[in-house]
Amino acid sequence: MVMATVGEFYDLIDAFAPFHTAMGFDNPGLLVGDRGTEVHSALFALDITPQVVREAAEMGAQLVVSHHPVIFHPLKSLLPGSAPYLLAQYGVAAICAHTNLDMAQGGVNTCLAERLQLKQVRMLKEYEHSGLPEGLIGETDHPYTPKEFAAFVKEVLGCDGLKYADGGKTITTVGLCGGAGADLTMDAAQQGAQAMVTADTKHNQLLDAEDMGITLVDAGHFYTEDVVIVPLMERFQARFPEVKMAKSVQAHSPAKFL
Repeated sequence: MVMATVGEFYDLIDAFAPFHTAMGFDNPGLLVGDRGTEVHSALFALDITPQVVREAAEMGAQLVVSHHPVIFHPLKSLLPGSAPYLLAQYGVAAICAHTNLDMAQGGVNTCLAERLQLKQVRMLKEYEHSGLPEGLIGETDHPYTPKEFAAFVKEVLGCDGLKYADGGKTITTVGLCGGAGADLTMDAAQQGAQAMVTADTKHNQLLDAEDMGITLVDAGHFYTEDVVIVPLMERFQARFPEVKMAKSVQAHSPAKFL
């Protein structure tokens, strides 16, 4: 049986979430490994941590596909126990699709909108360098109070906890951006949204949201982006049914709540 290669996995991502559409600061792509390596088993995770690499090695995977780049800044050292070192040690390749996957149709923001059960989903703000949406906006299936909506987000994303600023308005229109997207809150408010779902909010952003009358829900970086991993894996499984694939059980949110 002819097996899929690392290069074919890369090319499938590049077809629907082109790597050249990533934001300028980003470092997506094939970051470790060889395009020609055959893939019999692949692991999918939001982050490539040492624990995830060991999990991949234990399952006999030749490839880890992640959202966050395992190498983001230039390496000044490569030490035993670090994720890049372990990938090389175990001979596991790494393909990382970051902001190109955020903005792609079927990517992070699309999956987040689906999880939030939004209708009439459309572009929130255009990324000027590619014309792709930095965020999305859509309609809820029924009105929510701010507290009800925050509780709904917590439930559908499976968060251990979240924080939110109460905008004081009934919510029927919602903006969203997986990961750190609170800078799009004003854009959401200007387009008539009464709520914005994102992560990594700052104190002043929560205060500004209150002043704007928009409920700003911070559901955590992990939970607003992990929604893409299973759909991404299913896309690959449909294309390469002969490859064993799994979602990492080691990948997790490091944030704990009392």
